[in-house]
Amino acid sequence: MQYQTDNNSYDALVIGAGIAGGEAALNLANLGYKVLLIDKDLTIGGKMIMLSKVFPTLDCSACITTPKVSEISRHPNIKILTSTQASNITQKSDGTFMAEITTKPRYVEIEDCTGCQLCEEACPVIVKDQYQYDLVGRKAAYIPFSIASPRAAAIDIENCTLCGACERACPTNCIDFTQTDKKITIKCNTVILATGFQLFDPTLIPRYGFGRFKNVITSMQMERQLAPTRPFNTVLRPSDGKLPDNIAYVLCTGSRDKTLGNPICSQVCCMYSTKQAQLLMGALPMADITLYYLHIRAFGKGFNEFYAQAQSMGVEFVKGKVAKITEKENGNLILRYEDINGNVVKETEHDMVVLSVGILPNVGIQELFSGINLELDEFNYVKQTDVLASPAATSINGVFVAGTASAPMDIPDSILSAGAASAEAANYIRKMSEINVSV
Repeated sequence: MQYQTDNNSYDALVIGAGIAGGEAALNLANLGYKVLLIDKDLTIGGKMIMLSKVFPTLDCSACITTPKVSEISRHPNIKILTSTQASNITQKSDGTFMAEITTKPRYVEIEDCTGCQLCEEACPVIVKDQYQYDLVGRKAAYIPFSIASPRAAAIDIENCTLCGACERACPTNCIDFTQTDKKITIKCNTVILATGFQLFDPTLIPRYGFGRFKNVITSMQMERQLAPTRPFNTVLRPSDGKLPDNIAYVLCTGSRDKTLGNPICSQVCCMYSTKQAQLLMGALPMADITLYYLHIRAFGKGFNEFYAQAQSMGVEFVKGKVAKITEKENGNLILRYEDINGNVVKETEHDMVVLSVGILPNVGIQELFSGINLELDEFNYVKQTDVLASPAATSINGVFVAGTASAPMDIPDSILSAGAASAEAANYIRKMSEINVSV
């Protein structure tokens, strides 16, 4: 539950409430430390809570994340602020930190909202639903998704017409259009950066037609169609709502490409595409699934077996570089690609194409700090100053990094990274306490 307190001193400030940030906050809280966990989104849980299943075990992602989110939300040592960002983080001479915390208005009192969704039913404004990656619409008064935490409504003020329909429908009178930004200054002993990642924007590759061809979608849009909280009851083509019969995946979309500014492998694309292919074989038993790849990087425990399992299920893997996608009048798509093994250029027709977009670092992390410099590596991730001996350490003493803020990684590695960050942060807090006692 989100709440305010007059005591603005904490042992740790954790920025980002995805799986890495939440794990780090929970670890510190279980040690008895007081933690402020903030996230710029309306909910906690990050991107993992939006996924269908996890590879290679095919366990339900929401089933894993939701109990963890519930534990974080109810922990007495964790204060959660959503729609919140930090800025002007400075380090004092004694090694502690000061930070400005700004919470954007939700225009709903979270403590009073029952999640009844009557405001959503009454709202006349329909806009694209960013939580379903624009596959469907939502209202301007809305609950982000069914398992959001906190499960409270929010008003999209940019699209709201101020008609008052939501206010009249609300049984608890929790809608408040007079809300403004809330700013506080906090003191903390340590900071953990768990700011996560952003997905590559496929419009930067015009030849793939994303944004122009309706049946070219991203892997995250497919993920939402496969998830338990999906927008439809099955997998559908966006152009006409039909069940697709022949689906293609284009791997390394925005990864391993110097011309796009991202020369490194995103680590997860091969496996999440293989996972989706297996799930599609179950959801659409008659469909043909083809993955166009450069190299399959199945490097983790059970990954190669998972890849072999997909092959045995009938998923076709084609070693080829897709050069261009064109659209036919019926919405089907022609993929022109280089068959690397055959050393020839070929064209194939599919009725739906999924772009397996890569992972990019979140921008603006350095701007959180004032008077101290947070170093980034050559790929703009937070630099790990000693990867082997102290993998969570950054260029600022007392600031630690967790999860994909430091590099592309999968969910288990993100959790391990969060464990390292929380352990090193706890050690730093203990040292700070010993210094203060001796002084």
